[in-house]
Amino acid sequence: MRSLLGLSIGELAAFVAEHLRNRGIDVVLVGGACICIYSENKYSSFDIDFVTTCSTSRRRIRSALTEINFVEEQRYFKNSETDFFIEFPSGPLAIGDEPPVEISTLRYSTGTLRLLSPTDCVKDRLAAYYHWKDQQSLEQAILVSRDHQLDLDEVRRWSEHEGFAEVFDSIRERLDSP
Repeated sequence: MRSLLGLSIGELAAFVAEHLRNRGIDVVLVGGACICIYSENKYSSFDIDFVTTCSTSRRRIRSALTEINFVEEQRYFKNSETDFFIEFPSGPLAIGDEPPVEISTLRYSTGTLRLLSPTDCVKDRLAAYYHWKDQQSLEQAILVSRDHQLDLDEVRRWSEHEGFAEVFDSIRERLDSP
């Protein structure tokens, strides 16, 4: 089995996603790990959140992760070779009440990783900002916007659908500047 020592969050996520895919479990990376990857670690998280895109039991996920030495501890899966831990938030894969517009794919030496696109990643963070006034989530959205071209028309459309068009208009400049 491959050593997990020294793997970045993206490399580890790709390794785990590839292993799960080989066991018939398809996942998409969401949450803070996407921010880490898209901000080139200007934001850091140890939580790797995957949402399954197919109906899969927790028992089946546990069995697959046990093969690569992850142990379930409460709602997390941990491996002694890494500080990162894996979680499976309940699905379906959605941002607000809409499915993501686009799933991105990144390739690492450890495998292929499917994750929210930069635009959908920003929408995910803005959902926390809009609904829970989470200022850190807004800052994370801005971090991603600095390094990636976003479809701000799509973000505005989604924000309007969520009932936050005016809030989006008040922060748009912060998302649009390098």
